Amino acid sequence: MALLLVDIGNTRIKWARLSGDRLGRSRAAVHSSWSADDYARRLFGASRPERVLVSSVAARAVNRSLARAARRARVPVHFVRVARRAGGVTVGYTDPWRLGVDRFLGGIGAHRLFRGIAVCVVAVGTAMTIDLVGGDGRHRGGVIVPAPQLMVDALLERTSGIRRRAHGGGAGTSGLFGRSTRAAIIQGSRYAAASLIDRAVQEARALVGRRPLVVLTGGEAPALRGLLQSACVAVPDLVLRGLAILAAEPEAGPPSLH
Repeated sequence: MALLLVDIGNTRIKWARLSGDRLGRSRAAVHSSWSADDYARRLFGASRPERVLVSSVAARAVNRSLARAARRARVPVHFVRVARRAGGVTVGYTDPWRLGVDRFLGGIGAHRLFRGIAVCVVAVGTAMTIDLVGGDGRHRGGVIVPAPQLMVDALLERTSGIRRRAHGGGAGTSGLFGRSTRAAIIQGSRYAAASLIDRAVQEARALVGRRPLVVLTGGEAPALRGLLQSACVAVPDLVLRGLAILAAEPEAGPPSLH
């Protein structure tokens, strides 16, 4: 029977089936209004998996709803915890548990996909995170900033003049300099994020001796890809790939799951 892999972010949920070493097509949705019944219908409606492996950075209420749905379906569910070492990656945080589990799994997924190559794993969701993983699997630390949409939301929420001028304005533009307030906000946030990623690559080179490959993931990643000056690839299901790696390595299970 297949395993069900689930990646729950602050806003969106992704899931896919893992049969043997084959990861199926991933699906995604906004989970903010989901109840336990919704999780049961969307995740377990077609066929019951053998077990469920979950990465979640969402609120406890979200995790409880998923856990209730799994109990109703009589499927064991395991929420991944961050371990010091797993999947070929050694966490560089002084306290490993303080690293987000999505970042942990994204690092594992990228390290396995690009063996021997240093990577900057950039996840662009509600927040934008950048994590450096050397070719040897050593996690060298990371960066957390608001993602572009959160920058926009914060600016509109905390101002009056900008918010009024941005309402209803055109958003289309092909460069940094927008020709409406709305375009200026959107492009400014995206270019700020892209510039930080390029700066992170420069800083990383001093640490690992070469320019790392940028591995982009997350819902807002496509908007940044064309703005980067650094070499990059997009892997939309990166966290699910990290979950698949842990699922295939039983020795990583006990310290990583509860």
